[in-house]
Amino acid sequence: MRLLPEPVRRLAAWCAVLLLAAAVGWVGVRLCAEFRTAVTPVLLALLGSALLGPLYRRLVRAGVQASVAAGLTCVAVVAVVGGAVYIIVAALVDTGGQIIDSLRDAANAVSRHFGAAGTGPDDLGANTRELLGKFGATAASNVVSGVGVVAESIAMAVLALLLVFFFLRDSHRAVAALRSLAPGDTADTLEAVTRRAFAAVEGFMRGTTVIALIDTLCITVGLLVLRVPGAVGLGALVFVGAYIPYLGAFISGAVAVLVALADRGVVIALWALGVVLAVQVLEGHVLQPVVQSRTVQMHPALVMVAITAGASVAGILGMLLAVPVTAAAFGVTAELRARYGAGADAGAGAPPKAPG
Repeated sequence: MRLLPEPVRRLAAWCAVLLLAAAVGWVGVRLCAEFRTAVTPVLLALLGSALLGPLYRRLVRAGVQASVAAGLTCVAVVAVVGGAVYIIVAALVDTGGQIIDSLRDAANAVSRHFGAAGTGPDDLGANTRELLGKFGATAASNVVSGVGVVAESIAMAVLALLLVFFFLRDSHRAVAALRSLAPGDTADTLEAVTRRAFAAVEGFMRGTTVIALIDTLCITVGLLVLRVPGAVGLGALVFVGAYIPYLGAFISGAVAVLVALADRGVVIALWALGVVLAVQVLEGHVLQPVVQSRTVQMHPALVMVAITAGASVAGILGMLLAVPVTAAAFGVTAELRARYGAGADAGAGAPPKAPG
């Protein structure tokens, strides 16, 4: 190695580090995919704890015992999430027929102008019986597997709720356990890095929830004023899509515009597009800087790459978890840079000590 020039040796060292990091990351991803039924509830519980942490701490400061405060917080989240799910499902059930009919009309119009013969939704519906006759066994097996997926999802949701209770109640023990596992004198660094990562996720979850509520309210009111069918259901879709930055807003906004186009015509569709774009401008230039000014700021291109990578690894769940995980990574990087970068600069700027 000494025969090689210094730049080549540095390049080789960096390549070795990158290959080692990539190998460790690949093994970690494979292990998480293999044990997804255990890993997914843990990740969801961490997100839930980050979102509910302020409520739990407020109850504890008010004099409520820790276990009771954690239990009340879990009851509150069950009530809020259950109520929200009920409202969303009821809105989609009530207006889902209108939305589907409008989307079908829009698809028929597109297929008449640009599609080939036999590719319209009505043509596909006419061939449904033949398709079921050919693929009946496959459909039956898919139904059975779908029931299994639903049961598995319910079990993971219950486990995640229980983990939220323990994460909230025993958070101080987690910090003590981390400090006890830290090698050498790195306990303070490990605790600071963990707290910074969790603070980044906490800020992301709170900010995204606030932004999702504001976006949903504005778009729902705009669609109601325009008398677009299924406005409440479309607003619920906007709220759910807000947790997938950029991509979720694009998909939910496109659905709203298509529904307006199919049911109310081009003029109302343009107005609906204006409402969606106005809300996105409000989010990008006002809500994001104000609401998430204290969290880790990430470039939109990096967010899109993270969402794409998460989707390729774990589908929709990966898309939901990609941005919080990236925010945590940015928090860790910022903390390490603040500690070791400042220390290195201070050491470089200090005058040399006199010998002896």
